[in-house]
Amino acid sequence: MGRPDPDLARAFEETWPAAETVRCGGFIVGRGLGAGGRVSSGLADGPWTPDDIEAACAQHVAWGQRPLFRAWDDQGDLIDALTARGFAVEIPTLVMSAPVASLTDRPLPPVTTFTVWPPMAIQRQIWGAGNINPARQAVMDRVTQPKAAILGRIQDRAAGSAFVAVHGPVAMVHGVEVLAPFRRQGLAGWMMRQAAFWAAEHGATRIGLAVSRANQAAQATYASMGFSVNGSYAYYGRD
Repeated sequence: MGRPDPDLARAFEETWPAAETVRCGGFIVGRGLGAGGRVSSGLADGPWTPDDIEAACAQHVAWGQRPLFRAWDDQGDLIDALTARGFAVEIPTLVMSAPVASLTDRPLPPVTTFTVWPPMAIQRQIWGAGNINPARQAVMDRVTQPKAAILGRIQDRAAGSAFVAVHGPVAMVHGVEVLAPFRRQGLAGWMMRQAAFWAAEHGATRIGLAVSRANQAAQATYASMGFSVNGSYAYYGRD
């Protein structure tokens, strides 16, 4: 498994953009401003040379970022080159997608999920209680595609928050967070279904997400909703 199909790959990048990008030969290097590896890494999008790797590393250092690359699992030559330079694999991740129709086959329970933009203060608090810090929330704010924040409610209170944006025929879900006392009660699943209904309204026919390989419980939940694996990547970092 390696790169996803072009529609999914484009949506994956466009719905979670870096604050700034610079081309270093065959790499696009993102400036993340503290928003995590997805937007703070170098990604090969064409032929590259060893000098391009060094140029990408220099750009990271100029921005005050540690050198970090994101490589699809089928980019063996790049992975070998990074490993030879002391880069270590971090956070192996799967990209999964499903037909929107597979998540819109049943009605949503009343007052369980809502879509809004901009996010409400309680949604930002829910994100902040997990690992969706203000820098990651800033990524959502700068997305230019149609987008929405999803609020999840359970036991008569706000308990979950997520972000969805659409690019072409694909909607991508990011930043799914459920407060710890309310996990494993099905709320994340209803939030995903809400994202699918929203995606359908905006012309998307597929819905995608990224999940770490270590999170097998989430993978199982997504698979039960019709998601399948379409790509896999990992980060390669060096201090």
